[in-house]
Amino acid sequence: MATVTGKGQPMNTLGNLPEVGSNAPDFQLTRLDFSDVTLEDFKGKKIIMNIFPSIDTSTCATSVRKFNEEAAALEDTVVLCISKDLPHAQRRFCGAEGINNVIPLSDFRDGNFGRAYEVTFTDTAIRGLLSRSVVVIDEKGKVIYTEQVADTSNEPDYKAALEALQNG
Repeated sequence: MATVTGKGQPMNTLGNLPEVGSNAPDFQLTRLDFSDVTLEDFKGKKIIMNIFPSIDTSTCATSVRKFNEEAAALEDTVVLCISKDLPHAQRRFCGAEGINNVIPLSDFRDGNFGRAYEVTFTDTAIRGLLSRSVVVIDEKGKVIYTEQVADTSNEPDYKAALEALQNG
């Protein structure tokens, strides 16, 4: 179990993010068109996973906007923005914001992503949602960077994630 805070209150997740150097756990997530996607679908690409509780909060929305800006300049890289939001909400947000350089994905069906990456909150009012985290995976499927944001109301360290991607 990992403990982070939300506005100063302790919150627990299922466990810890995958270790740097380990193989990225597989997952099944849902695209905006409700089709399924797995890690295998991104084989040979570098991946930035921007994981967050809900697109409808200001910090989460900011992280999607920021990674959308950065993703435009990244070669052979996909940015996956992952939450438990329904694909309808993700589509509405991305359409309204002109977000088109990231891939919004939902873990709403069965929560297998949250379990595989151990980022599901297990207590407090937001139990069941995903902890704000970033996981960077190289083109061989190895985890090269992780960050579980210590206070979920704060933004992730964009610079560190992007540097890991470029140096990994």
